[in-house]
Amino acid sequence: MSQPNSNSGLTKATLLLVSTLTVMAGATIAPSLPAMQEHFSEVNNAALWVRLVLTLPALFIVIGSLLAGVVVDRFGRKPLLLAAAALYGLAGASGYVFDSLFHILVGRAFLGFAVAGIMVTATTLIADYYSGAARATFLGLQAAFMGLGGVLFLSLGGFLADQNWRFPFLIYLFAWLLVPLIAWAISEPQRAASAVPKAAINSGIQDSTPGSRPAFPVKLLVFICGIALLTQIIFYLIPVQLPFYLKELANANASQSGLAIALATLFSAMSSLFYGKIKQRLGFFSILVLVFGLMGAGYSIIGLVHSYALVLVGLAIAGAGLGLLMPTLNLWIASEVSDAARGRALGGSTTFFFLGQFLSPLVSQPLSKVVGLSTTYALAGGLMLVCGLALMALQRPICKLIATKAA
Repeated sequence: MSQPNSNSGLTKATLLLVSTLTVMAGATIAPSLPAMQEHFSEVNNAALWVRLVLTLPALFIVIGSLLAGVVVDRFGRKPLLLAAAALYGLAGASGYVFDSLFHILVGRAFLGFAVAGIMVTATTLIADYYSGAARATFLGLQAAFMGLGGVLFLSLGGFLADQNWRFPFLIYLFAWLLVPLIAWAISEPQRAASAVPKAAINSGIQDSTPGSRPAFPVKLLVFICGIALLTQIIFYLIPVQLPFYLKELANANASQSGLAIALATLFSAMSSLFYGKIKQRLGFFSILVLVFGLMGAGYSIIGLVHSYALVLVGLAIAGAGLGLLMPTLNLWIASEVSDAARGRALGGSTTFFFLGQFLSPLVSQPLSKVVGLSTTYALAGGLMLVCGLALMALQRPICKLIATKAA
């Protein structure tokens, strides 16, 4: 049953706008990276440190998400969301002011803590407010708005980066415009501490079967966290390495790089918009196979072609797969975990989601130095296709394993 105020248009709009902040956290400044690297060229190992400016927030999201999950379960959703949005604007915009790479990295660390609070509370509030088909549809809508926000902020970030690499940092001040909306439109939901969900682990054929589930299905959560980790290591090859790849491939400027990355998020948003309908036809496991297939095909195209236009085709296909990933993982968790433990479970998945983003340049940078960026993308695509085939072949034993009650 929906909580009071959950059907308010203003409440829905606030939740969706707040969700766009998570995409802004890293990718907004992606078009600035080549110019930033040039500015800090005298810093030792500048290429790696500048890439970490993009992904360092993910490390602190990892640290902050587990803490945020505990806080929202014990002290409530709204206070943390307000504090996180206020910190987000301050920490995010600090990169415009600082002229030290170290100080910029410190600001990005605090931005990570803010994103952790926003990501966990926004998704938990959606799971609290809605249930059943309404929950699936709204989680798809959330992912779509995250993608559309990415299109807008990446395009704007690319344009601003062409003027000055610092200007995209000012986009983070958008969060301060949302603080009054959060205070006015979001209400603390009533939670049933002893509630136990009835949805069963998806067999790939049906969504659920009657019967009770443990409040914290550990094996399922381990599986979901592993999927989140792997897919984000692969996904973040786009914002981290694509500006450099496109410059190497087609001498693309910051605006062209921003638009290319925005195209992936646009197709991600489009597939997310249809998530509710897709979920009515496919189970969680089948959607994961589709995600791996689309991302694998997209990355393979990016790595194997040699023109800007064809890279855009690969980005569109990969983005379409990515748009189905987050609502699938979040809905699966929300369907299986009790109200009292939902914040911690979503905090755990968010931890691994952003851990993958942080690890991406640490994995891809040494590899790309040895084999080149085109081969790195091709290898990533091949890995995703192999994983998709493995999920298809091992669907029944995996579902049986994660459906077994954890000790």
